[in-house]
Amino acid sequence: MASTEGLVPITRAFLASYYDKHTFPPLSADVSRLSSEIRSMANDFFNHHPPMEVDVIPGESILINETDRQAPHKIDENMWKNREYIEETIFSLESSNWPEALKQQSAPDSVEFTITLGQLKDKLHNTLKTLESFQIKNAEHVFNTVMTYLPQDFRGTLLRQQRERSERSKQAEVDTLVNSGGSIRDRYALLWKQQMDRRRQLAQLGSATGVYKTLVKYLVGVPQVLLDFIRQINDDDGPMEEQRHRYGPPLYSLTSMILSIRLFVSLSWARYDAKKLKREQIDVLEQAVDVYTMELERFLTFIRYCNAHLHVSHVLSF
Repeated sequence: MASTEGLVPITRAFLASYYDKHTFPPLSADVSRLSSEIRSMANDFFNHHPPMEVDVIPGESILINETDRQAPHKIDENMWKNREYIEETIFSLESSNWPEALKQQSAPDSVEFTITLGQLKDKLHNTLKTLESFQIKNAEHVFNTVMTYLPQDFRGTLLRQQRERSERSKQAEVDTLVNSGGSIRDRYALLWKQQMDRRRQLAQLGSATGVYKTLVKYLVGVPQVLLDFIRQINDDDGPMEEQRHRYGPPLYSLTSMILSIRLFVSLSWARYDAKKLKREQIDVLEQAVDVYTMELERFLTFIRYCNAHLHVSHVLSF
């Protein structure tokens, strides 16, 4: 169990003083430029080239409406949304899901296009794995920070067992949904619901309610500053709002960018028989995926660094 001597409250002001030392370098100007170009091309498909079949893309209007809305405010939710949109785009880029006209083409330019599609799919797949790894490690970091200040006896064991049971139950929920034919969108709606449940459980630990009500009364010696922080972890005006204020805007831009890429691919696939993609449109798509994957991975690397150097034990050095 780590020493609690000298710990100070983890407030928004405290986080601000830390983040002042860690400024995220601005996103490339290409993010804004290519996002606008991709969205303009998607709008052109939607407004001037109706789909060949009614409801060829289930939920097409829902996807368009989602593109018109602002990105979610919470950092966590944006991470899950990026995963969802990346995975949906990868699904569309799988050769089995190409438009029939594209599958049957053998002209040199079409062959070149199919090679490009495979490369884009691979880049997005690599970024998806990077994002998944980031989320897993971040969750472990939060949990291990809490465990650092628990006595290494039955109290820590109880908390770890509770977490393991909860995670097994969540995975079973996901497996059931997938096995029953749930869509990618359905799966990520469930994953986000589960993530919010994890956050609620952290808040319950901090306030000694819910499943942790009995356990917390045994947590003598756990720093109150840690309990206060996790109790407020979901609050819109809590300490984590400072992270959203500092690092939310670039992530919001990246969320909007991958959603526009997802929309463009979906709309163009539904209309491919009537209007094949032009070379310049393919070039813009390729550039957009390149810039998106590079900038998202740069953002994740930066946030990972910040998180690794910001934990309760470092409060002593501030």
